[in-house]
Amino acid sequence: MSAAERFVTHSVENQATPVGDYNAYTTDTALREAITREGGAWADSHLSEFGGVAGGELMRLGYTANENKPKFKPFDRYGNRIDEIEFHPSYHRVMQLGMQYGVHAYAWRNIEKTGAHVARAAVSYLHSQAEAGTGCPLTMTHSAMPALMHQPEVAKFWGPLIHSYEYDQRVLPAAQKTGCTIGMGMTEKQGGSDVRANTTRAYLQPDGSYEIVGHKWFFSAPMCDAWLVLAYVDRGITCFMMPKILADGTRNAIRIQRLKDKLGDWSNASSEVEFHGAWAVRVGEEGRGVATILEMVSLTRLDCMIGSSALMRQASVQALHHAASRKAFGKRLIEQPLMQNVLADLALESESHTALTMRVARAVDASPRNEGEAAFARIATAIGKYWVCKRTPAFVNEAQECLGGAGYVEETNLPRLYRQAPLNSIWEGSGNIQCLDVLRALNKEPETREAFFGELLSVRGENADLDREIQWLSQAFEDRATVETRSRLIVERMALALQATTLIRAGNSAVSDTFCSSRLGGGHGLVLGTLAADAPMVELIKRASLTGTL
Repeated sequence: MSAAERFVTHSVENQATPVGDYNAYTTDTALREAITREGGAWADSHLSEFGGVAGGELMRLGYTANENKPKFKPFDRYGNRIDEIEFHPSYHRVMQLGMQYGVHAYAWRNIEKTGAHVARAAVSYLHSQAEAGTGCPLTMTHSAMPALMHQPEVAKFWGPLIHSYEYDQRVLPAAQKTGCTIGMGMTEKQGGSDVRANTTRAYLQPDGSYEIVGHKWFFSAPMCDAWLVLAYVDRGITCFMMPKILADGTRNAIRIQRLKDKLGDWSNASSEVEFHGAWAVRVGEEGRGVATILEMVSLTRLDCMIGSSALMRQASVQALHHAASRKAFGKRLIEQPLMQNVLADLALESESHTALTMRVARAVDASPRNEGEAAFARIATAIGKYWVCKRTPAFVNEAQECLGGAGYVEETNLPRLYRQAPLNSIWEGSGNIQCLDVLRALNKEPETREAFFGELLSVRGENADLDREIQWLSQAFEDRATVETRSRLIVERMALALQATTLIRAGNSAVSDTFCSSRLGGGHGLVLGTLAADAPMVELIKRASLTGTL
């Protein structure tokens, strides 16, 4: 051996290649089947086009946007108060692409078509895999319209700006812009989810507008063009629309105190603000602010499901790709029996959440036309928001383990996914809030119970494990004295039953039977990778892989 050969120390072997550019839609069998099943197949060409963007340019931009956090610029160089947020160009490009393909408006632009919300859910699902932080302003812009419709003159002005596919980052009065984004401010330091503990006040002015005085502990996102906020008047808590820039070009009296230093969601700016007599217009009736803004919250909760199921899909893509390339103990990881169990379980878990999410999207879509679907959406959104979001952190961590130490290093996107994973379980009401909301719906709206059990009973007799679960759930609410204490377990089992029902309807018995036997029949442990030895692991892995093979 020559001296030169003796000192070669950097031969790169047995390393997985990067995933590279791919089409995040056409390679996702579970997503495509769910979109077709739930009525959004008419958008296939749009989704295919965006799938290439999401798995290519958008994926690359996501890294850069998160490496360069937004910066708060309270003053300009002359000392004038400007309260602006400075973003890296990659963030603006992500926003541009997201709005171009309709993450914020695709449902409203196609609302006459059945399945408009299903198709839009798929757009958001693709976007969230590449860059989840920008989902905050895009989600809230999408969700604002139902609340604004309570005040027709407000909706008439803001609607076309919200529906625009153009991203306009300029700081101008809304009337001078080609497109606008909408944020939200509900929570305060002393109240959190209990918004009725808020102290912010609104004062009626002679011209019918209001001056808002108070603060918001979470104000997302401060770079938007306007926000829906809650404040008290004499008749109770009320919803208001508050623009960033007034019609005369002056800045509204909104003072950003600081940006939140968050665990994840780094590309997005969240803030604390004070209102020093900020100008606003009322949306909805005085004293009905919670009911008004809850119409926005119901859509943002669906987006929490979409975002969390998207994170799980992207984490599984990374794990499957790595395991197909990396060798250990003489075989590729994907060929090792125990790793196959983990990967198959990841695939099954991911598909079950995607399926439930798109089923709820169909219910939301059908709500204006079908009272039963409206009742189902009312309860299933809270159930799904609880369960899908709760499962994401452990799921992403399991995917990290598939990569080993590489999954803990920022050069992969798994640390970013892991930081992002807890967000949706906290945003728009944490787990306990969702469980209490389910109980409230069942108690005050009997039609939600009928819709829930109607969904399950539609497949009664198809699977013995599900039949036993339906029986358990039918008796779970009888002890009213302890039902709140037990509500987490109940809602968890409601979610699993809904997932099983949706998968059974999908018609792939390898998927639905494995889900039911593992999640409902006791054939599963407390962690992923504990499927029964006879589970169709190879089939599940092939179904979830980008190539359809091992």
